[in-house]
Amino acid sequence: MNTSTLATAIAACAATCLLLAAPVWAQDGAAARKNQETIEKIRQSGAIILSYRLANMPFTYLDSSFEPTGYAKELCDHVVDSIRREYDMPQLKIIYLPVVAKNRISALQNGAIDLECGSSTDNPERRKAVDFSITYFISNIRLLTRKDYRFVDLNSLRGKTVVVTTGTTAEKAVSKLNVAGRGIKVLYGRTHSDSFLMVKSGRAYAYLMDDILLAGLISASRDPNAYEIVGPSLSTERYAIMLRKEDARLKTIVNKTLAHLMSSGEAAKLYERWFMRPIPPSGIVINLPMSDELTQVFAHPTAASWDSIVPHTSISTP
Repeated sequence: MNTSTLATAIAACAATCLLLAAPVWAQDGAAARKNQETIEKIRQSGAIILSYRLANMPFTYLDSSFEPTGYAKELCDHVVDSIRREYDMPQLKIIYLPVVAKNRISALQNGAIDLECGSSTDNPERRKAVDFSITYFISNIRLLTRKDYRFVDLNSLRGKTVVVTTGTTAEKAVSKLNVAGRGIKVLYGRTHSDSFLMVKSGRAYAYLMDDILLAGLISASRDPNAYEIVGPSLSTERYAIMLRKEDARLKTIVNKTLAHLMSSGEAAKLYERWFMRPIPPSGIVINLPMSDELTQVFAHPTAASWDSIVPHTSISTP
């Protein structure tokens, strides 16, 4: 990252911190204003605020021009297009703001962002604070390690250090690893890039996170053949767009948009583009074919039986 790019990144993150420091709209205690509808909020301001993550390839990340890009970002852009058409707001602007795992929920709650477009797991614990769209991706929590460590099974972790990213559901997966007296030590990275660097530098033996995010980090590294994803699945994670609770109009248009993209085949094309073909800025290929579970979700985007197709098995679930 050059000096100009770094300065832009610092400025963007500073702007986010200011927005996260206080609610965007006043709260006078009245029920009608406590949860102002996002549609009305953006109608008044003329802009909708979408979050992105700095290094969540291929969901949201920064391209060579330091612009947010990725699969989840494109899905959210389609939602904005739907809002423009359905609510006659052709001039509606998009403001993109970066978030990290630790502050993304509070950013929604205080109005700093209107939609969280990243790689957030939908689970009952988080639904107490925010709401979610229909599922648009499915992943599994596993381990990333260096091939020269010669991982065999979970007992290879005995006495070793494992890193997780702060604010992710993977934090609670450590309890599944640290059994049978393995004595695993835990480090916490602020971002996925920080966590991966700890494995790369030898500070950590393994990185515990969603397999697709691990695959993206490996593909983008200088030596992809030096790393591998190992071990059993410790949790099934259902990704969805996060939005504020009790925001029925926005949730309806988000779900209608995603369902249309899935039923029309457009979502499958976007998946092919971001997971099976070279992606910017360096032309890496994630090479992750669509799973059978996600294929079923795409085939039944309005079904009421998603839980039977892909149960909520995140380890943050009681």
